[in-house]
Amino acid sequence: MIARLRGTLARGAGSGVIVDVNGVGYLVHATPSVLRLGSGEVTVQVHTVVREDALQLFGFATAEERELFELLLGVSGVGPKVALAIVSGSTPAELRKAIVREDVKRFQAIPGIGLKTAQRVVLELKEKLPSVVDVESATSEELLARDALVGLGWSPLDAERALAEVDESLPVEEQVRAVLRRAA
Repeated sequence: MIARLRGTLARGAGSGVIVDVNGVGYLVHATPSVLRLGSGEVTVQVHTVVREDALQLFGFATAEERELFELLLGVSGVGPKVALAIVSGSTPAELRKAIVREDVKRFQAIPGIGLKTAQRVVLELKEKLPSVVDVESATSEELLARDALVGLGWSPLDAERALAEVDESLPVEEQVRAVLRRAA
């Protein structure tokens, strides 16, 4: 299984790119973020799909994109091309927030996704995501606000959902107060 390629982006090829690794060109169906990696040596995170008649590589600029893609593959009715379209449309953080907010319309706006598939994506992924606020990408304020609500008896998922509805630019104390006011 191929998990990562390090080489140069040779050129775009339809919905993908060709990654030249020591003279061997790998066709990788990639997110737009891969194209933004540049023209020098790049590292592309890869998910390999092996089928009876084909070997396909799907590429991502970050491991977080690849992990979200792999979670999407576990949703009934979502194949690699649809999962790639979902991951290509937004950052992983934005997609996680859309899942927490149960924003079905955001997923329906993606070509190839109807109402039922969008609902399944939200329903199945909101429980599978380890945490909507990723520890690596979250600010300390986001973590403090979530932890404050958890300390008051909220579940981490409910705390993140509630915090997704308040203004992120507010100080931590104000975010927590706003959530508690809405809950009262």
